Amino acid sequence: MQWLAKISVKRPVFATVLVLAFVVVGVLGYFRLPVDLFPKVEIPTVIITTSMPGASPQEIETELTNKIEEAVNTISGIDELQSTSSEGLSQVVVAFLLEKDGAVGAQEVRDRVNRILDDLPDAAEIPRVQQIDADAAPVLNVAVTADRPVREITEFADKVLRRQLESSAGVGQVNLLGGRSRQINVQLDPVRLRAFNLTALDVEQALRRQNVQIPAGTVQGDARQSGLRVEGKFESVEKLAGLVVRHADGALVRLSDVAQVEDGEEEQQSVARRNGIPAVVLSIRKQSGENTIADVDALH
Repeated sequence: MQWLAKISVKRPVFATVLVLAFVVVGVLGYFRLPVDLFPKVEIPTVIITTSMPGASPQEIETELTNKIEEAVNTISGIDELQSTSSEGLSQVVVAFLLEKDGAVGAQEVRDRVNRILDDLPDAAEIPRVQQIDADAAPVLNVAVTADRPVREITEFADKVLRRQLESSAGVGQVNLLGGRSRQINVQLDPVRLRAFNLTALDVEQALRRQNVQIPAGTVQGDARQSGLRVEGKFESVEKLAGLVVRHADGALVRLSDVAQVEDGEEEQQSVARRNGIPAVVLSIRKQSGENTIADVDALH
C-alpha cells in the first residue's frame, strides 16, 4: 500500500479524482441495486396432493401415499422424499438437488403420477402436482373489519375490494381468508324423513332434477337467431322450500315438510382476527416477475 500513499502525496489531484470516481460509482450502484422482499429463487421442490374424502389415515397411506412414492422415487436427482398421510388427504413432497431443473423435475413427476392413475381408488380425486414457487407466498395482507355481520364483510371484500386490488399493477392473485359467503342451507329432519319414507338421497336427487337451468335450443327467424334457456333455478328461499320431493298417496311432499331451509352462510373454513375482532383478510400475492406491488391507493 506504500505506492498508494506515494501517489496520494505526489499526485493529490489524481488521488482526489480517483476517490471521487469510486464514490460516484458506489452511489450509482447503491440506488440502482434491485431490492426485493422475495427475490426470484427457484427451489426444485414438487408437492403431490391427493384427496380421498372420508378415508382414514391408514387407508390414505396404503392406497395413495405408498403408491405415489413408489412411482416417483426412481426419478433421477431426488434429494429427499417426504410424505404425510392424514384423514382424507395425502401429501408427498419431492425435493430435488439444486442443480436439477425444477420445471423438468415437475414434468417427470407428472408423467410418473399419470402412469398410476388407474391404480388409485375410484373415490380418490386426481392428484395435483405443484412446483413450489417463491412468488406464491403472500406479500401483503389487508384485514377488513366492520360493525357488520361477517357475511356482509365477506361480500364487500369479495365483490369490491378484491376486484380493485386484482386490477392494480403488480398484483397476481388475491385470496380471501376468514370469510363466510352466502349459502342456502337445507337441514334435513331425520324423523320427518322416516315418516314420509324418504332418504337424504331422495332429497338430493330432487334438488338436482328441479333446480336446474339448461339450454333449450335456438329460434331462427328471417333476420335473427335467438337462444332459448329453461329457467329452472329457484329465485328465493320460499320457492325452494316449496320444491316437490315426492308424490305420496296423491299428496305432495315438499322440501319444507322434511327440512328447514334457510338463507345462511357456508361453514367456516378459516378464521381471521384483528386485535381479537373477527375480520376478513385479503391475502395479496405479487405477479410473477414483479418486484413490488403498486397502486395500493386503488382502495380509495
